[in-house]
Amino acid sequence: MADKIMLLDGHSLLNRAFYGLPDLTNAEGKHTNAVLGFLNIMLRYVEEEKPTHLLVAFDRKEPTFRHIKYKEYKGTRKPMPAELHEQVPLMKEVLKTMEIPIITQAGIEADDILGTIGKEAEEAGFDVAIVSGDRDLLQLATKKVKIKIPKTKASGTVTEDYYEEDVRKLYGVSPTEFIDMKGLMGDTSDNIPGVPGIGEKTAAKIIKEYHSIENAHDHIEEVKPARAKNNLQEYYDQGVMSKELAKTYDPKGLEDRLYKKWLDNGYFHAEVDRSRKPFTIVMPPPNITGQLHMGHALDNTMQDILIRYKRMQGYNALWQPGTDHASIATEVKVIQSLKEKGIDKADLGREGFLEKCWEWREEYGNRIINQLKKLGSSADWHRERFTMDKGCSDAVQEVFIKLYEKGYIYKGSRIVNWCPVCKTSISDAEVEHEEQDGFFWHINYPVVGEEGRFVEIATTRPETLFGDTAVAINPDDERYKDIVGKMLKLPMTDREIPVIADPYVDKEFGTGCVKITPAHDPNDFEVGKRHNLEEIVVINDDATMNKLAGKYEGMDRYECRKALVKDLEEAGLLVKVVPHSHNVGTHDRCGTTVEPMIKQQWFVKMDEMIKPAVEGVKNGDIQLLPKRMEKTYFNWTDNIRDWCISRQLWWGHRIPAYYCDECGEMVVAKEAPHKCPKCGCTHMTQDPDTLDTWFSSALWPFSTLGWPEKTEDLDYFYPNDVLVTGYDIIFFWVIRMIFSGYEQMGKAPFHTVLFHGLVRDSQGRKMSKSLGNGIDPLEVIDKYGADALRLTLITGNAPGNDMRFYWERVESSRNFANKVWNASRFIMMNLEGAEIKTPALSELKAADKWILSRVNTLAKDVTENMDKFEMGIAVQKVYDFIWDEFCDWYIEITKVRTYNKENDPASANAAFWTLKTVLTEALKLLHPFMPFITEEIFCTLHPEEDTIMLAKWPEYKAEWNFPAEEEMVEHCKDLVKGVRNLRTEMDVPPSRKAKIFIVSDDAKIRDTFESNKEVYVNLAGASEIAVQADKTGIEEDAVSVVIPGATLYLPLEDLVDFEKEKERLLKEQARLEKELARSKGMLSNEKFLSKAPEAKVQEEKDKLAGYEQMMAQVKERLAQMK
Repeated sequence: MADKIMLLDGHSLLNRAFYGLPDLTNAEGKHTNAVLGFLNIMLRYVEEEKPTHLLVAFDRKEPTFRHIKYKEYKGTRKPMPAELHEQVPLMKEVLKTMEIPIITQAGIEADDILGTIGKEAEEAGFDVAIVSGDRDLLQLATKKVKIKIPKTKASGTVTEDYYEEDVRKLYGVSPTEFIDMKGLMGDTSDNIPGVPGIGEKTAAKIIKEYHSIENAHDHIEEVKPARAKNNLQEYYDQGVMSKELAKTYDPKGLEDRLYKKWLDNGYFHAEVDRSRKPFTIVMPPPNITGQLHMGHALDNTMQDILIRYKRMQGYNALWQPGTDHASIATEVKVIQSLKEKGIDKADLGREGFLEKCWEWREEYGNRIINQLKKLGSSADWHRERFTMDKGCSDAVQEVFIKLYEKGYIYKGSRIVNWCPVCKTSISDAEVEHEEQDGFFWHINYPVVGEEGRFVEIATTRPETLFGDTAVAINPDDERYKDIVGKMLKLPMTDREIPVIADPYVDKEFGTGCVKITPAHDPNDFEVGKRHNLEEIVVINDDATMNKLAGKYEGMDRYECRKALVKDLEEAGLLVKVVPHSHNVGTHDRCGTTVEPMIKQQWFVKMDEMIKPAVEGVKNGDIQLLPKRMEKTYFNWTDNIRDWCISRQLWWGHRIPAYYCDECGEMVVAKEAPHKCPKCGCTHMTQDPDTLDTWFSSALWPFSTLGWPEKTEDLDYFYPNDVLVTGYDIIFFWVIRMIFSGYEQMGKAPFHTVLFHGLVRDSQGRKMSKSLGNGIDPLEVIDKYGADALRLTLITGNAPGNDMRFYWERVESSRNFANKVWNASRFIMMNLEGAEIKTPALSELKAADKWILSRVNTLAKDVTENMDKFEMGIAVQKVYDFIWDEFCDWYIEITKVRTYNKENDPASANAAFWTLKTVLTEALKLLHPFMPFITEEIFCTLHPEEDTIMLAKWPEYKAEWNFPAEEEMVEHCKDLVKGVRNLRTEMDVPPSRKAKIFIVSDDAKIRDTFESNKEVYVNLAGASEIAVQADKTGIEEDAVSVVIPGATLYLPLEDLVDFEKEKERLLKEQARLEKELARSKGMLSNEKFLSKAPEAKVQEEKDKLAGYEQMMAQVKERLAQMK
């Protein structure tokens, strides 16, 4: 049985109870009928629903976001009767005593809170019951969410229960459509206007047919009756607004609308503008097979933050997007898709298969781009490129031909990494090494002509024995010097192989004798070259054994291994089998163990090309962040081998090499030659192989800007400024882009490479399908919004470091978004109708100067952090400033002035101007990290502005530096914190005011507290403030708090109701006396001490010590009260 949560709308039920019961008063003459009625309803529903969790939400007196949208919202409602108003705090006190959680939030209503919590509880697997008199909440009904609407009748309270199907039965529309229906018919109780002339029946009929107000308006000529059609046409905007007012609060609704606005206005687009400095980032092209994962989300969030930051600084910022054709991944996907339809790749032929690949790309290729847009990515989508579009394909051909003509590309037989499942060669960078448990099989090779003498070798791959062409020993190994040059009989074959001496052999490892198989091991291949050994291939492309394996022909490599070992044992040639753990290369795409094979392949010669890439990092031409990545970089460049660039695939860039069908002459050219230059034959066949996907990706920074053409874009935007990428593809992509940039463009492709780590799960594990621990960013966005995900990914993020993903952190980010939203709406509500003027410096209070100075310093610090790519540190500073200094301190400090604006208009104006100014600056600093919420608030705060995206980035202003005022307000904050801590320790209710004596022998500090009382008087809960140099007039029993530069004294009688406190302490004393008697009795009982477990006895001793300590404290407090 699922857990159930019951959520109650506090004010709605109190209101219903108040009018449903006769007036009742208690002995003190206070009205209690609403409290009694509320408890009756609540307890009845608890009995009915049997919830495991219970929560009550209340409205607050501040206006909500709906009042901002429509200031007449609820304007026709009569004020709450005084008899009901006085029962609200009593009701909350009763609920608190019953330990029932209460929740309120400024700027939104109780039903918004219930809606949000109800939705999250449902997603978490709870059954949900929401109790409210507000029918708007029917929009929340689902199969698991029940809406309970109590109705008061003469006979008593009856309840209407609504699940999703009940809403459909009653109104003929779904719960989500119900809110459109309310938008049309309006709501007199909330003063929501709706569309004149459309009542409940007509509204239900229209929405049942068209499903939404917007769709009905799109089909306006079809709407009936005529009066409804005419009124909907005239009052459409009012209807939409009514719908928005009736909706529960949901900031996610902003994101799609704002992103469309940005796209429609071309804010992401960059054109060459010589009057402005460019800033360029090239997007690592996601595979067209890709599905957005957390790595993409982090990578693109970081890029978007940088591009938005630079755009606001006035740079001509280009974020160049595009996708990768992903040869192997796409070919595998298309083959799978065809197989499901009963189609074989071979039956289609090359051209037919490529048509299917292009069709697949058209259907699925933009999926990940659309997902990146959901994240808020402000890439220049007008410029979107594809690694196989015409321009990029031309660049690939150009580079291939240039490198071939330069002698850097060649064709030759080399050991390659062969994937027997994908049936293609793969580069070293695509091989993942994983530790696997295996064995060393020790095998005797008989020495020819010396009966009974053997050479013992140890191998992890006995099946490759059929390709052995020698056994090698170290020339310094005294054990085997006498057999160098002798022949050995190769077991299970009729061949003989020589013993050779080569320093490659480690005489300390294994037996000191190594079988050499040049066609199936990269190290053996090099040994074979040195000794002119034959290269014998014994394994087919599908990892089965070929005819040279004799009777094992056709067996899978592992099947052969098993059979061969058995036969060797029977022949007496298997010496022993030793367990051995070793690293095995696997294909990163399909996980298959890679087979080293000697193949005719195309290679890029790396020894010369890599030199500028090494020098570029060494001389600082390219900066790697974090700097420790240089070690990894140089480790790779120092050990680089020639790059195998050919793949036995159909999807990809086909190698521009052509062979004469008659004489075999090879020609490398952009177009197929009409005839062979050697023999004149007119039949030329193109090489069937395609290029490694990374060959085209290596050209990405300049091919996307028009190269090989000398375009204006290329001249202006190249080189790129920053590359943001994961450290896991430094080999695949980063190094290859760098040497390609130097080779083709004569300069580095970018100035800085910013590496980020992996996003791991909460346990620190890599997210993977096999573990089932992957988290879909789209799910996070759907639940919490893109801003919350972005903030989560960047908070605490440091270059090159992995991070852990916690759902709790996403919730925290969502809470921060709510904090910003509600604080902004509170400010805008207070600004409404006010004519704000820029105040003179003398009109600014100390608190105003303090917050201006703080946001000024923040702008300087954040800019410095951003310029160092310390985005995690930058956003933390913005977060702390907004949450702590601006919301929790400055807004609270100014409430005294803004609520009493009639008494001191100049002071209120200064506060309003400061609130608006600082909020604006803070929004700009937050925008790169949380673009959606900042855009919505900024454009509402500044209706004359089109967007925050193009607003000027805040810069440090010397005239906003107020160190003296900063010091003053910090003293006031210390006072408030000190008093609040004391109140918490003494459990003093917030409503209880107390006089505060501030004693300091420093005249400057006394002046600070004297002149800034409005900063702290309300926040400290002070009834009166006395600032003095000594303790004159302060009672001995006053409680003291020491803060920097001063001591605070609060009279005990102001903090405590002596009679009530004495009564409470006496009750506590009586309780403790009973507990002490019980505990002492147990500990003096020999039977208990001898039979009870030791832990239980110790637990009782600990209890006794605790009771004694509590009793001493109670007696001390009682003594002070005499």
